[in-house]
Amino acid sequence: MEHILQAFMHLADPTVFLFLVGGVAVGLTVGSFPGLNDSITLAVLVPITFSMSPDYAFPLLVGIYCAACYGGSIPAILLKIPGTASSIVTALDGHEMAKNGRANEALGISTTSSVFGGIVSSIVLLFFAPVLASYALKFGPPEYFALALLGLSTVAGMSGGNMVKSLIVCVIGLLISTVGISPLTGFPRFTFDSPNLFDGVPFIPMLIGLFGVTSVLELAETIGRERLSSAPKRESVPVSGRVLPSLKMVKRLMPTWLTSSAIGNVIGIIPGAGMLMAIYLAYDQAGRRNKDKKFGTGVPEGVAAPEAANNAVVASSMVPLLSLGVPGNSTSALFLGALLIQGLRPGPSLFTETPDIAYLIVVSFLVANIVMGPMGIFLGRSLSKLIFKLPKELLGAMISILCLTGSYAVGNSVFCVWVALAFGVLGYLFNKFNLPHSPLILAIVLGAMMERGLYQSLVLSDGSYSIFVERPISLILLIGTVMFILTPLFKAIIKRRKQAAGA
Repeated sequence: MEHILQAFMHLADPTVFLFLVGGVAVGLTVGSFPGLNDSITLAVLVPITFSMSPDYAFPLLVGIYCAACYGGSIPAILLKIPGTASSIVTALDGHEMAKNGRANEALGISTTSSVFGGIVSSIVLLFFAPVLASYALKFGPPEYFALALLGLSTVAGMSGGNMVKSLIVCVIGLLISTVGISPLTGFPRFTFDSPNLFDGVPFIPMLIGLFGVTSVLELAETIGRERLSSAPKRESVPVSGRVLPSLKMVKRLMPTWLTSSAIGNVIGIIPGAGMLMAIYLAYDQAGRRNKDKKFGTGVPEGVAAPEAANNAVVASSMVPLLSLGVPGNSTSALFLGALLIQGLRPGPSLFTETPDIAYLIVVSFLVANIVMGPMGIFLGRSLSKLIFKLPKELLGAMISILCLTGSYAVGNSVFCVWVALAFGVLGYLFNKFNLPHSPLILAIVLGAMMERGLYQSLVLSDGSYSIFVERPISLILLIGTVMFILTPLFKAIIKRRKQAAGA
């Protein structure tokens, strides 16, 4: 407690606090632009911190990491273009709320959910880091394979009553995930001799295409239909209502916040599990608990669940890094570089040899999430007033520029732009045939993890599949997968029998 109090006093220094606030502002700005994310920004800024004092460098980096994750929800809600990958699921219900004139409400729920999840994970990092990190190391290839299967099983919950279409899209995503270097043979497959595909299909341009370019195509179709029709043009959607959720809404969302924050913390602590796994699991659980609500049509829980989960991953992903020196994800790996640049050694010795810096980092996560609240509401409300007053033609042009420049910025390659355009057409066709996007993205992300975990597990067990049931964590995850898949099937069968009996 003495070190924690000293860290708070250290952060109370005006200059140190100003660097933290500056990091939050940069993170919000970066997250709001499609194609840019926390990893890209930190990769650029980490070398710059070499000449900075650790007292200023780490609050700056922490502020960017926390705020960029939330900032992506702003364009996801207003334009249905996820600013970052962590806002993919937020766009499903958030944009529907915005189209119905509830943009302020959606932004308020997103902000409060992100702050809640971030504060919970910061408290976990503050008090339970060493204990939880020891459990994270128990995850091996069998556990990662079972975890990927568990994530894919959420497709059943997101099927929206049409499981066949979700499974078709899931299979397409698994096929796309096989593009690149084979983890078994080390040879390229389905790359068409293009070096650009050796690492697989670029993920961020794919997201920009599925959401951003698709929205441009649909907007162009709407404009063309209005010009050909003699009916008067539909007026722009008014943005009204309070931003901060009411006390009644907070009570309604509290169970979703608690569950999603718990999921985000667990997934964040596991090295390599990824933020997308957390948001899909949280969204699936929210849907299972609220069966009376149709998710994807503008349900507040559909915004609260992924936002609480993704920000809970942020601080919890630092648990294995600070406690054991093992990065939890790609962004925390950049923090590892920042620590090494400053001459610090991550691991247990970090808290004993340099407790002032270690606890300053931990406390910065807590304060950054608190600061992010009012700044995020101000930015979101300002953008909502602007965006919904723009003519559709101008809005479509702006989205196109954001999509193309964002795609190019990912790899400084025109190939990424072509990927975004190709997936934009694919997303447009998906919408025409009422095929969901979420199973595609989930399968692409988890397909590589599942394949790698399967191969590595079979190598460890000399080709025996019994390794997946001999290890307790893997067995528990597999049982959970079976339950996730069978529960919707049993409920559908029971419902049909009741209807038949009633008839």
